[in-house]
Amino acid sequence: MVTGPSGAGGAQHGGAPAERGAVRRPERAAFGTAEPKTDISLPREKLLRAKEIKARKKILGENRQNAEMERAARLRTALIPLDEVRAEWEKSSGPFHKQRVAEHCAVFRDLFRGATFTPWVTLRVEYSQEDEHVVPVYYGNMVTPSEASSPPAVSYEADKGSLWTLLLTNPDRVTNIPGNDMQSGKEICHYLPPFPAMGTGYHRFIFLLFKQDRRIDSSEDVRPTLCHRLKLRTLSSFDLYRKHEDAMTPAGLAFQQCQWDSCVSWVSHQLLSEKWPVRGAGGAVTQPWGEAQGR
Repeated sequence: MVTGPSGAGGAQHGGAPAERGAVRRPERAAFGTAEPKTDISLPREKLLRAKEIKARKKILGENRQNAEMERAARLRTALIPLDEVRAEWEKSSGPFHKQRVAEHCAVFRDLFRGATFTPWVTLRVEYSQEDEHVVPVYYGNMVTPSEASSPPAVSYEADKGSLWTLLLTNPDRVTNIPGNDMQSGKEICHYLPPFPAMGTGYHRFIFLLFKQDRRIDSSEDVRPTLCHRLKLRTLSSFDLYRKHEDAMTPAGLAFQQCQWDSCVSWVSHQLLSEKWPVRGAGGAVTQPWGEAQGR
């Protein structure tokens, strides 16, 4: 988790969020009648539906009178401004789409025990790769442990002087971030690459952005600078939120899914100095990881 000062957001992505791989719903997520949920979202001024419809009708009317646009559409030469489409999506229906996907993947159930929020603030997360391309984190797309071996770049738009907290479950946390200046925030626990055990399927890794009303005292939660002991790194996201809920409100969300690859062995042996279990059918432990890797 990191907290720090506000600032302008980072690079824009063109077009709608094309995610790699299907979103997988955790098997333990229950179906059935939905229970009423507590809304813990940031307060947001509601745009009157009548005004929204009026504005859209005005745009449609202007488009119909645009001869060049009509001709390009007829000849199939019209170019769609994907950056503008995505920006409009982020401001209108995008937050609700993200919320529904997160509910489908049991994110709110597991992190906030049933409470929910609409991610009004766009959170952009990207892992840089050696060949200079980036792997983005959207809303449940697949990211391999190898691709996530280094800390990602995180950006969002924020007002000057505001304070934020960024939390990555499984776990990595920074608090008291001034604006969007990550380097100026107070790191509670440093980044550790994903390490899903072999045979355990897909694991969710969730980035949560909280807006703070004031600075919070996180001195009790700070871990050692290089903390590779899992017991020390364990911190309940829900308990942390309940502890500071009067000072911070969930505002942004992005999450990825990971399953085991060869990079996990390196994390296990070199960073954690542990032999991780290999699980077979039905979740039974078949052999220690070290033996599975011929160690």
